[in-house]
Amino acid sequence: MTFLVIIIILALIFDYINGFHDAANSIATIVSTKVLTPFQAVLWAALFNFAAFFISRYVIGEFRIGNTIAKSVNQQFITLEVIFAGLIGAITWNLLTWWFGIPSSSSHTLLGGFMGAALAHAGALSKNGTDVINYAKVIPTFLFIFLAPLIGMFIALVITITIVNICRRANPYKADNWFRRLQLVSSALFSLGHGGNDAQKVMGIIGAAMIYYEKTKGHDMTFMQFINANMWVPLASFTAIALGTMSGGWKIVKTMGTRITKVTPLEGVSAETAGALTLFLTEKLGIPVSTTHTIAGSIMGVGATKRLSAVRWGVTINLLWAWILTIPVSAIFSAIVYYILYFFRK
Repeated sequence: MTFLVIIIILALIFDYINGFHDAANSIATIVSTKVLTPFQAVLWAALFNFAAFFISRYVIGEFRIGNTIAKSVNQQFITLEVIFAGLIGAITWNLLTWWFGIPSSSSHTLLGGFMGAALAHAGALSKNGTDVINYAKVIPTFLFIFLAPLIGMFIALVITITIVNICRRANPYKADNWFRRLQLVSSALFSLGHGGNDAQKVMGIIGAAMIYYEKTKGHDMTFMQFINANMWVPLASFTAIALGTMSGGWKIVKTMGTRITKVTPLEGVSAETAGALTLFLTEKLGIPVSTTHTIAGSIMGVGATKRLSAVRWGVTINLLWAWILTIPVSAIFSAIVYYILYFFRK
């Protein structure tokens, strides 16, 4: 029981780190356009990160992304040691990328850590030929590493072109004021999407741990049965990510808000709205995606409407390498942690 409590605390710490690591996703454009100060922006984002709980619970009616994460590894390969090692590996990579200001994906960090620890525990295949990884859950997540930023980019491109054509004859000063106000709405929408997407991932990890623990006592339950019996888990998860967002992540704000392309209030509205729509779509489908990838793609989309050279493609290529490396590096970290833990617990 003590080990389970430690895992739950670690999961919530990861959730908190996820919040300040990904705070830049929600506030980068609204800070870079000076609509809000950094402090005002993180408070605004944190409020809507938590409000996402009510959207997931009462509008969508279920926590599909949490269920996907909980089932990304086949149940017979899940142990408390596997989950513990996965969390340590994920936290390590998240802190390293935060320290160096790299906007990597907390979602894929967690998934990579979980899978790496499970593979270290069981090998590539079990003796009866059952796959360790639940590919039906994991393959869509892999595909959306590339699809999420492309979808965000396309939607942002369409929204920006539409707005520019509608407002072509508008007074520039009045239009700028309107778009500054609208950025409050678009950033709130993106924060709702961020909270609904990312907080659920930790719910999935805590769910996997608690379902395994109950199974050892002879009690089987589904993920939704677990959630309905333990509503404190989603509440704690959404609270932790909101508190993390309030702590900010200023190094990544600089990368997302200024280094990819210079963003105006109009473009900020387009990027955040496009990112929010992408996150709402993937939450509905139950596919955990990276809010970092999504907003980066959206920012590229608005930059490309001016001219392709307005996007600093050298920066985006570096980001792409970080995105590709996140899952395997997290998996390796977690596998090493698992072997160390296994050695000391023998």
